[in-house]
Order: sequence, then structure tokens, then C-alpha cells
Amino acid sequence: MATANNEFFEALSALEKERGLPEDYLIDKIKAAIVIAVKKDYEVEDDNVVVDIDPELGAFRASLLRDIVEEVENPHTQVSLEDAQKVRKSYKVGQRMVTPLKTKEFGRIAAQTAKHVIRQGLREGERNLQCSEMQSRAHELIAATVVSIDPERGNVVLDLGKGGSAVLPRNEQVPGETFTEGQTVQVYVVDVLATDRGPRVTISRTHPGLVKRMFELEVPEIYDGTVEVKAIAREAGARTKLAVWSKNPDVDPVGACIGARGVRVEKIVQELNGEKIDVIRWSEDITEFISAALSPAKVVKVELLPGETKSCRVTVPDHQLSLAIGNKGQNVRLCAHLTGYNIDIRPESGYYGEEDETPAEQPAEAPAAETAPETGKE
Repeated sequence: MATANNEFFEALSALEKERGLPEDYLIDKIKAAIVIAVKKDYEVEDDNVVVDIDPELGAFRASLLRDIVEEVENPHTQVSLEDAQKVRKSYKVGQRMVTPLKTKEFGRIAAQTAKHVIRQGLREGERNLQCSEMQSRAHELIAATVVSIDPERGNVVLDLGKGGSAVLPRNEQVPGETFTEGQTVQVYVVDVLATDRGPRVTISRTHPGLVKRMFELEVPEIYDGTVEVKAIAREAGARTKLAVWSKNPDVDPVGACIGARGVRVEKIVQELNGEKIDVIRWSEDITEFISAALSPAKVVKVELLPGETKSCRVTVPDHQLSLAIGNKGQNVRLCAHLTGYNIDIRPESGYYGEEDETPAEQPAEAPAAETAPETGKE
């Protein structure tokens, strides 16, 4: 006989809203807890217990199943035909007798076990919910709140909201930036790993994906997929080069990213505390792409060199040599990263001044090319 229990179902509904866990999940965990409680109290196995919870009818039922036999060997799991027929005359040997149970008759230990299983199930459900929440935000931008700062190691603990917390290590922070407790900062979710203690989230402020996602939020043409970020190279805190391309020939990808009077790119520069950003037009013609990527320097000629390694020789006007190389080689290094080519910079006259630090025999090497994160929102 089903036992109506309004308080039980009211509590179940409140728990669903409070913890954000699905009703089906909660019911499954409660059923599992009751099965364990009955097993402990009656010394039976899983298949001797049936639990039925129907929230629509407001009904709750727990029953004990025992095999009907001629001769009882285990009174916990078996019942004699004679005793079974006292309950229902139609019972026969080989059938199973159903005995409704009253949950309030469960022993104290059994009740504690049930409570423990339910609590454990709730914690597990919350962890799974957190993991799902964070995994759906992998490779995305998150506004997090600074909780604490380790003055010795420089690590910063951030509150990610429903996703829990994560540590922003010193090596994932932009050089020179400082944090204060309660401050809101934007971080890029590099990876999310599910663990027994909940999601372990790897976050970064130096990852190129941070800048790419900022442009998606600021530039509608990137967000809707009209303009695509083809490649990105970044030296956090100093300079970023962003290569963009437009699917629509009527839309200027560079202009869309920079915005009227530079308002769009300037907003991102401010968010990055003054980090310089070069927005470059991507081209299928690699020589055109390399020329554009060396911006703001002007390029006279790009020669692709033979061999398995992607290499090229770039000629620039004499007075543009230092500009093409950049401070401590930064400009040519980012260009190599962006294009995937080792780049040898040469002056048009072929003569290097004493101050030039990158002779022809020491070209800037391209690290593994940084593929831009997925374009647009899914």
C-alpha cells in the first residue's frame, strides 16, 4: 500500500530548487539509500528490496520480497508456503511474497546509513553539476572574483561562481599586474578535469585565447562568424598579433576589429592594461600574410626558402630594420609564431648597422603555430 507523505515530497521539491539537482537524480539516490537501509535491517540482498517513489501521485512504497519455498533455510529471504498463504491463498511455491514495509520501523543504524547515502549522493550530484557547468565553459572567458592572494608564491585564488574556485598561478598572470581581494578579473578556462572532489579548472590570463574571446565579445562580426580569427600570437602584457579574415567581401575584417576611431580595440587594450594589439589581415598567399604580420614595418620582398622547414627571407627598407625586428626581437618573433615560418630579416642594402641585433645567419624561429580557438559562439 502506497504511503502518502506530503512532507517528504515538499522537502524533495525544495531540495531540487535549492541545490539545482534534477528530481530524477534525487529520487534515484533516495531509493538507493532506502535499499541499503532495508538490506542492513533485514539482512537481505538488493533483489529482495523494491522501492517505488511516485512524486506525481505523492506516493512512497518500500517492500520486502521473499521466495516462497516448501522448507525455509533462510528466514530473511524465504518464507514457507503455509505462512505465505495466510496472507494470500493464491500464493504458490516459486513465487515471491511482497511485504510492505514501514520506513519508521527501520533500525537506527539503517536510518543513519540512509541519511549518509543521501548526503553522499547530494555531494556527488553537486560535483557533477559543477563539472558539467565548467566543462561547458572550457575555452571560454569567465568573470571571476579574487578570494585570496598568496604573497609568497604569488598565486591567486578565484571564485568562479557555480563552477567553484580555481587557482591562478603566477606563471599564468600577466607580468606586472596586481590583484586585490574582491576584485573582478577575466580569466580564460584552459581545461576542466573531473575529479572526486569536483572540477579541477585550469585558468589563465596569459593564454592567447583570452584576447581572442575578448574580441568575440567586443566585435559582433566575429561573434556571428562573419569575421574569423585565423591565428593569434601573444606575449602577455607586451603585444598580441591577431590575424583576421572576412567571409563577406563587403566587410573589412581589420576595420571591424579596430572599430570607429579605434574604439573597439582600445577597449580591449584597456582591459589588458595597455598591451599593444596588432590586427592583421590574413591571406592565403603566405608572402602577403608574412608581409602584413611584420606590421608596423613595411616589407620590400618575401622569399620562401627551399627545404622541409618553413623558412623565408624578408627584405625591409634599411630604416625599417629595427622596427621589423622589434624590441629584443619581439616583432619578428610574434610574426614567426603567427605565420608558422622561420623568418630571416634583411635590410634592403644588405648592410647591418652595429646596433642591429638580428644578423642574417640568426633568423627568428617559428614555434609551433598557435591555432586560434574556435571562431564564434556555438
